[in-house]
Amino acid sequence: MTRNLILAMAAGLLLASCASEPAPAPPPEQPATPRPAPPSEPADQCGAAQAQRLVGRHRSEIPVPVNPGLQRVACTTCPVTMDFHPRRLNFFYDAETGLIKEVRCG
Repeated sequence: MTRNLILAMAAGLLLASCASEPAPAPPPEQPATPRPAPPSEPADQCGAAQAQRLVGRHRSEIPVPVNPGLQRVACTTCPVTMDFHPRRLNFFYDAETGLIKEVRCG
C-alpha cells in the first residue's frame, strides 16, 4: 500500500512538472485620453496669425506684452501647463538655437 502511494505521488509530480505554464494575461487596455472639446469661439483670439511672422526668428524679438497673463514663452521641450486660454498667445522656441518654432493660441 505504501509503495502504491509513493508511486502515485511520483506520477503526480512527474505529470505536474510536464504541464505547460499558462500564457500570461494580456495587459489591461489603457483608456483613451479624452480630447478637449474644440473652442466654440473664433480660433485666433490671441493674435497668433499676426505673430506668425516671428517663426524662425530669435526669441529675443518677441515683443514685451502689455498683459503678461495673456502671453507665454517656453522652449519646445519645457514642461508647461495644459490649461487652455484662447486669448493667451504662446511662443515656443528651440532651447538650443533660441529660434521660435511655433506660435499659437492657448
